[in-house]
This record gives sequence, C-alpha cells and structure tokens, in this order.
Amino acid sequence: MPADEPITPLAPRLLIDGRRSRCVDVFDRGLHYGDGLFETLRLQGGRLRLWQAHMARLAAGCERLGLPFPGEAVLRAEAERVSAGHAAGVVKILLTRGVAGRGYRPPARPRPTRIVLRGDPPAHDATLAERGVRVRFCAQRLGSDPQLAGIKHLNRLPQVLARAEWGDEYHEGLMLDPDGHVIEGTMSNLFFLRDGTLHTPALDQCGVAGVMRAAVLGLAAAEGVPVQRGRYTPEDLLASDALFLTNAVIGIWPVRELAGRTWDTIHPLCRHLQRLVERLA
Repeated sequence: MPADEPITPLAPRLLIDGRRSRCVDVFDRGLHYGDGLFETLRLQGGRLRLWQAHMARLAAGCERLGLPFPGEAVLRAEAERVSAGHAAGVVKILLTRGVAGRGYRPPARPRPTRIVLRGDPPAHDATLAERGVRVRFCAQRLGSDPQLAGIKHLNRLPQVLARAEWGDEYHEGLMLDPDGHVIEGTMSNLFFLRDGTLHTPALDQCGVAGVMRAAVLGLAAAEGVPVQRGRYTPEDLLASDALFLTNAVIGIWPVRELAGRTWDTIHPLCRHLQRLVERLA
C-alpha cells in the first residue's frame, strides 16, 4: 500500500502527525495495546460542532493516561485541513502513545502519534431522530474499571462484540455492567424520563462520558428539568415515560421500542431537547 493517499491539496482526508499519509508504524502502541484515545466530531454547516467539549475530554483523557496533549491549536488546524471544502461529515481524531519497544511498560518520554481524518456523513436514516429507533439489550457486558471510566480510550472490544449480536433489525444495543445495571449504548449514552425527572446512568465505574450527554445535562438543568444520575436496571428503563439516546454525531434519538415495550409518541421534552441541541455551536 502506498504511503501517500490520493487526495487533493485543498482537502486531504487523512493526516498522520500533520502529513498526508495513511500508514502507521507497525510498532505503534495504539495498534499493539489500544494505548490511546479518540474523539469523533460532527462536521455540520462547515463547522466542527462541540469542539471545546471534545478537546476538554481529550485533554482529561491524556491526563488520566499520562499522554502528552498535543495542544488544541495543532489539532484544530489539522481538523480544519481535512474538513476544508466540505459542509458535512465526521472528523475523527486519534491520539496514541506512539512507537515504542516490546512490553506493556510505557516509555518515559512518549512521542504520541496524531491521526486526524474526515469521513462522509453517517449512513443512518435521517428520519430516525424524528420517528425513533428500535433498541435491544446486549448480552455482552462492560467491565468495571474506575481508572478508565468516562474517557474515550481505544479499547472498544466489548462494544465490537456487543454490536456483533444483531444485524440491521435494531438501531442500537444497550450494555450493562457486571452487576446488571444499564450503562450506555454501544455508541451512545442513555437518558430516560420518569415522573418529570430526567435520569442517566452514573459513569464512575465504566462507560464513556459523551460530550452530547454533558450538553443535554446542561440544557436540562437550564430548562429547570430535575436531573438525576444513578444506577438503573432494565426494568427501570421499561417503566419509564420516555427513553432516548445521545451522541455527538446523531444528536438525540428517541427510543420507540425496547424488549417488547413500545413508546408510541415522542415525549415533548425529548422534542424540546432535540431543538435545543441543534442550536449548539
């Protein structure tokens, strides 16, 4: 495979350490150990949405893993390079600990690898946000690991195995922790409404603290909606008045069906939050 990707000077699709390439060193720790982090941003109207929130989470993840943060200015310049000339799509930023010798012990002075790439808009049906999605519970569980909880690290094998459990008949699967508490979707965070209070699972033991989750929590609080983080069972979800999923690319997806329970109408609060989310910078 050639090192240089056939891309135009105006809008390269892929940059590795700021250079147009699609080859990563075979000794990169991201490849061997999943030693790194990533962020996936929505490109909409030619702008990178929720940029500051993504950078804050990436910087926090770097601090947690002991990775040097390359700096917002560097990442912004590269993200703008790969998205130049395109109004819509997805921009993904990956940061690994870089190249090192054999063994798990991280190098004392890592030289991280930066990968910034742009992809096409997701192939999801654009009407899903309007009409709602079908969701299932996954057999694959998440493992508890407070040291990694919340950050978006590269180790995604539980999500890969969970997503292998179904084809196209569902739009998302919900994952539980070892104790049977619902944590998140394979690619999304989870909210449910019951008796006027908005609930979302606590993410102190496992799961990814999504930037859209944080945005929705802030919007709900600003609207005077009571919010509670806690530990919830599948039965809690099935007894809810409304259920919806969030991530930075899809925004908010209302759930219309889960484990035999159906929600025939989309709750007004969900619709209101959808409108507020679309106004976010």
